Amino acid sequence: MNLPQRLWRGHWQVLALAFLSGVIAALALAPFNLWVVIFPAFAVVAALVVAAPSPRKAAWRAWSAGAGWFALSMHWIVQPFFVDPLATGWMAPFALVLLAGGLALFWGLAGWLSARLCSGPLRALAFAGLLTLTEALRGRVFTGLPWAEPGHGLIGSEALALSAFVGPYGLTLVVLVLSASAAALFMARRRLWSVVPLATGLALGLIPLAPPAPEPAADAPVVRVVQINAPQHLKWRRDMIPVFFDRGLALSAQAAGPLGAPDLIIWPETSLPTLLNRSDDARTRVAEAAGEAEVLIGGQRYAGSEPRNMLAHLGADGAVISVYDKHHLVPFGEYLPLRALAERLGLRGLAQQLSGGYRPGAGPAVIDLGPLGQVFPMICYEAIFPRYIHAVARPDWMVQVTNDAWFGSFSMPYQHLALARLRAAEQGLPLIRAANTGVSAVIDARGTVVQALPMDSQGVLDTRLPTPLPPTVYSRTGDIPTLLIAIFVTGAALVATRRRRPH
Repeated sequence: MNLPQRLWRGHWQVLALAFLSGVIAALALAPFNLWVVIFPAFAVVAALVVAAPSPRKAAWRAWSAGAGWFALSMHWIVQPFFVDPLATGWMAPFALVLLAGGLALFWGLAGWLSARLCSGPLRALAFAGLLTLTEALRGRVFTGLPWAEPGHGLIGSEALALSAFVGPYGLTLVVLVLSASAAALFMARRRLWSVVPLATGLALGLIPLAPPAPEPAADAPVVRVVQINAPQHLKWRRDMIPVFFDRGLALSAQAAGPLGAPDLIIWPETSLPTLLNRSDDARTRVAEAAGEAEVLIGGQRYAGSEPRNMLAHLGADGAVISVYDKHHLVPFGEYLPLRALAERLGLRGLAQQLSGGYRPGAGPAVIDLGPLGQVFPMICYEAIFPRYIHAVARPDWMVQVTNDAWFGSFSMPYQHLALARLRAAEQGLPLIRAANTGVSAVIDARGTVVQALPMDSQGVLDTRLPTPLPPTVYSRTGDIPTLLIAIFVTGAALVATRRRRPH
C-alpha cells in the first residue's frame, strides 16, 4: 500500500470524520434546530481529540471539526456577494472557505493545547474547558464574532432558560462538558456510563426549567412593528426607493387593530430614504402616517463629516428627539479595515451606502421613551454581542432594527432571530425586533417568540409592550463566573492527568 493510500485510510479518514461530526453538530442551530444531535456529535469530536497521537494531530482534528461546523452554520456568508453577482460573485467561495477555516483555528488551538496539557480520557474535559475559553476569545478579538457558538445549539430547547444564570458561554460549557464526559467515559471503556451525560443533556433540553414570562399588563403601551420587505438588490434602486418608503408609510398608517392605536411604531434598519440631516419632508410624511404615535426609524446621517448608521427617535410631529449611532460596525460590510489603503485600491464595504464607509458611534446607550420606558437599542448584528448591555443602566426592554436581506431567506435571518432570543432570556428583558425582510418578532423576557411575521413578507405586528423580569443572575455577573469554571475544568483535568502518570 503506497503512502497516499495509507494516509487516506488513517489520518485523512479521521479528519473527514471530524469534519462530518462538525457538520452534524451544526444541525442543532437554526433553521434546523435539531438540538439533540449536538451532544453525540461533540462527543465524537472530543473522542477524536483524545485519540490523537500528538498535539499536532489533535489540532488538525479539532480544526477539521470546526471547519465542518462553520461551513454549515455560516454558509450564508456567500449571499451578499450575489446581490451584485457580476461584480462580486466570484468572491463567494473564497469568503466561505476563509471564514470557516479561519474561525476553526480557535478550535484547533483548543485541540493542540489540550493534547499538550493532558493525555488519556481526561484530555476530553481539558478540550471542553479550553474550547469554551477560545470561543470566548473569538467573541472579542478582531472586533469579535460570537456567532454559531456551541451553546447556541440549545436555543431551540428548554435549556435556553439556563442562560439567565450562566449566559451564552455557560451554555457552551454545558454542551462541551457533557459531550466530553461521554467521550471520556467511552474512551475509558466505561461505555454504559457514557450514556449518562448524554441523557443529562437530553433532559436539560426537554424538561421546562423556568415558568412562562408574565403576560403584558392590560394597559401596557401598544407597539407596532413595520416589516417593509425590500429585497436587497432593489432596496437602493432609485425607482424603488420611493416604492418601499410609501409601503412603510402605508403600513404605519394601517387601521388600528384590536389593541387600539399604537403608541410607538418601529421601522427597520436604514428605512429612512434620505439622510437624517436632509429628511424634513420624509419625517413629516412619517409623522402624518404615524398619527399620534412616536417612531423609531433606522436611517443614515452625517455627524459632522462622519457617516453613521443610526436609529432616530421621532416625536409625533416628526421632530428628532434623539439619535443612537451604531457603534459596532460590520468589518468588510459597513467599513473596511485599513480604510486608506482600501480606498486607494478602489475597495469598499459590501453594505456601506455612504462614501468612505460608516464610522462608529459613541457606544452603547439607552433611549428614554417616556411612558414606554427606557429601551436599549441595537442595530443589526450588535444584538449578537452579550456584553454591551452591561455598560448601561438596566433598561425596561430592548429593540433591534436590522436588514437581513443581504443574507437570503434560509439560514442567517433565523440564526439572527435565535441570538435575539438568547439576549432576551439571559437578561430577563423583552426584545422587539423590526427586520426589513424578516424575521420581525416580539420576544418575551424568557426568550420565547410570542409573535412573528413570516420571512419575505410585508406587514405589521401590533403588541402590548411585554413585561420585564427582575434582573437575572447573568445580568449581574456577566461571563466571569463561567470562564473561571472553564479554567477550573481545564486545570482539574491537567492535575488529575499528572497524578496518574507514573513517576
